[in-house]
Amino acid sequence: MIESKGWNWEIVKDEREEFWKKPSMESYYLLNRWKSQDKKSFLDLGCGLGRHSVLFGKNGFDVSCFDISQDAINRTKQWAESENLYFDYKVGDMLELPYNNEQFDCILCRNVISHTDTEGMKQIVKQLDKVMKHGGECYLTLGSKDTWGFKHEDWPLVDENTRLRMEEGPEYKVPHFYADYNLVKELFSNFNIINVHQEIEYFAKENKVTESYHYHVLIQKA
Repeated sequence: MIESKGWNWEIVKDEREEFWKKPSMESYYLLNRWKSQDKKSFLDLGCGLGRHSVLFGKNGFDVSCFDISQDAINRTKQWAESENLYFDYKVGDMLELPYNNEQFDCILCRNVISHTDTEGMKQIVKQLDKVMKHGGECYLTLGSKDTWGFKHEDWPLVDENTRLRMEEGPEYKVPHFYADYNLVKELFSNFNIINVHQEIEYFAKENKVTESYHYHVLIQKA
């Protein structure tokens, strides 16, 4: 199993910081879905700069923030407290979540859970199962094998599903696990899979448009 490594948030400043403080589009759907289900305890797994922690905290959820980066936790806490929001904060590795069994009603881990290799992914899925309540839900994203990153032959192959990202920036040398639809179903076979869809995002950089494919997965603990 490869050593876990998170984003280098210390180099994410100014305009990039503002981008990563804006909640993802689907987080608003999840917010309303989980409020309508009377869910309360929310884990922002891989909270980054706190964009989803603050959104859910402002809407009455009991928020726990978790990240491998101390800098990310510090900046999330600073932002939250400036909004008079007070959360639980923990720094650690997704391979061993420091929470009680069946602690959370809902978990969001967007662009986070795949920062490991295949064996690490299997371990993280077990950890999700441990900390979710029965009937609890988790929304997560996984890199797709259709995306350019998995096909990038200059990036070292860790195992049949994983490459090390070698692009300079906050994800330099961070492992990236990629899946196909059958692997998604296999990984989450012990859960009720409510929805799986592959989403395409387009990024413009240096006059080139890059397509990025991710699986968006909503699961429920049976």
